[in-house]
Amino acid sequence: MMISSQSRTQVFVENLLNRSVRLDILATDSTGAKLNVEVQRSDKGAGRKRARYNSSMMDANLLKKGEDFDKLPETWVIFITENDVMGKGLPLYPVERCFLGTGERFEDGSHILYVNGAYRGDTPIGKLMHDFSCTDAADMYYGTLADRVRFFKESKEGIEIMCRAMEDMGNQTLKEGMKEVALRMLAAGKYALEEIVNISGLSLEEVKQLKADRSA
Repeated sequence: MMISSQSRTQVFVENLLNRSVRLDILATDSTGAKLNVEVQRSDKGAGRKRARYNSSMMDANLLKKGEDFDKLPETWVIFITENDVMGKGLPLYPVERCFLGTGERFEDGSHILYVNGAYRGDTPIGKLMHDFSCTDAADMYYGTLADRVRFFKESKEGIEIMCRAMEDMGNQTLKEGMKEVALRMLAAGKYALEEIVNISGLSLEEVKQLKADRSA
């Protein structure tokens, strides 16, 4: 599996009727499969129904109106967890739908994978999980990852990129929150568009677009 350049962090997936979700990383691999990668320190944040919901939200946003269901790409929801949330001591926990009677895979193109961040061992995944927990690049096994850590932590250019990314992330999170406020006000049906603009801080055009999307 090779990840292409099409990757984004902190992607907000809107659900105009119910709960929206923020995906840590959304990427596309060389085959066109969509991958949602979540890094979770809290066991609660990596719940099984959270994985199910993320998978469903990805599917709901991958087809345009009128497109055939067969055009849905393969999807992966990957949780990298600090602890062994499944408690069985394995490095990886792949989750697949299957026929209970035969054990054969259902093959609907939907996959869930839990990566045990607490796993250590003399294997590629054990060494990678070790590197994920390292704060010092000198202690890492993988040179490519160590080089990137040095770049972002030690070089002036890397530090500036990280600062800008954190600032952009904060601004995006704030705007997403204001969109949620605007959507709730629209759903209430008792606020003028100008009132929503004044309270949310969004532009009139953005509020009108939210209203149009909600009515679609």
